[in-house]
Amino acid sequence: MNIQNPEDFLKVIDSCKGQVELITADGDRLNLKSKLCQLVSLSSIFASAASIPELEIIAHEAEDSRKIMDYLMRG
Repeated sequence: MNIQNPEDFLKVIDSCKGQVELITADGDRLNLKSKLCQLVSLSSIFASAASIPELEIIAHEAEDSRKIMDYLMRG
């Protein structure tokens, strides 16, 4: 969803109460609440692009889903 600022995006992820996962192109699930997974996954994605065009993210709490969607819609 065209994430321009990964630091702000990760702040939103960090503020989530439940588990948030990134689904990779291979179908692997990475825990975005883990700092190591954040570093590895987003640094490799940004290495090839100026912005993140699209990600599949699963938030296990409805409140977290709304928070992430609000960020993605409004920035």
